[in-house]
Amino acid sequence: MRSAPWIRPYRQPSGTLGSVSAQPVSRTRRKRLWRTFAAFAVLLGVAGYLLVQYVTSGPGAPRCTVRVQGGGDPYELTPEQAANAATISAVASSRGLPERAVTIALATAMQESGLRNINFGDRDSVGLFQQRPSQDWGTVKQIMDPVYSAGEFYRHLAKVPGYSRLPLTVAAQKVQRSGYPQAYAKHEANAALLTGALTGRNGDAMSCTASHPVDSAGADGAAKVREKLVREFGADVLPQADGGAGRGAAGGRGLTVPVERYQYGTATEDNARQRGWQLATWALAHSTELHIEQISYADRTWTAADSGKGWQRKASAPEATAGDVRIITAQ
Repeated sequence: MRSAPWIRPYRQPSGTLGSVSAQPVSRTRRKRLWRTFAAFAVLLGVAGYLLVQYVTSGPGAPRCTVRVQGGGDPYELTPEQAANAATISAVASSRGLPERAVTIALATAMQESGLRNINFGDRDSVGLFQQRPSQDWGTVKQIMDPVYSAGEFYRHLAKVPGYSRLPLTVAAQKVQRSGYPQAYAKHEANAALLTGALTGRNGDAMSCTASHPVDSAGADGAAKVREKLVREFGADVLPQADGGAGRGAAGGRGLTVPVERYQYGTATEDNARQRGWQLATWALAHSTELHIEQISYADRTWTAADSGKGWQRKASAPEATAGDVRIITAQ
């Protein structure tokens, strides 16, 4: 596996000049035509990818931002990047890993793929972390699953002795074995900022704008949120007493996640509040994908219709108590 660049330069095959010139003219021309066609196909693919990125990331497109504590320019992401980052963080939570592991993983994915789940890369590298099927990371289909690829990254990271105390570049390189190990360092500050938001430590630091009206999530909108929530955080994210179903389904649109039932190790109010914001921010990061119309936690509410205003403080929050995260999908 190797960090970008994703497109490898053409390398002249070994051989002498004489052996090349001795080939029939027609054969040489066919080779040149093939090379030209291959180069054109690669350029066309890259141009198409960049066009899609422009359309989805251009002015007026939905965006997510992470506020810098104490001021400064916020860190901006597309909905796709935010959703992938939230998945990486959730998988770490399901494994009981510390925030440092999340920061290392996010910085790695920022460098390897720009937090995009791409199906191309150096040699046979694919996915968020540019993992290679030929290097026993799994099949292409598996690696293209962000939950699987994040889990594999953490599985390898956990084998690195004292990884949480190592410089980020060293820890990432022991997993990735990249040709550009120092490249991870430039992403550390943004990765740490994003970690603080996605783990809930910095509360409502992330905000996202949304297209409105939101496309319908269908009759089973809440079920889709539930399925993704459990797959990324693990079955313990929802109360087992309810069969892992959550509470308060309203016509298939609403899901309530009771934060107080989560087992923290040390059950404190701060831990519970951080977990609540972790779940609320996860829902926000996936709001475009899951067609989420409203998220409420404690005394704050985010709505797609008013998304430009971010999390709004409410004098009273009837949809949720301090211990609940309430998610409502679009009709």
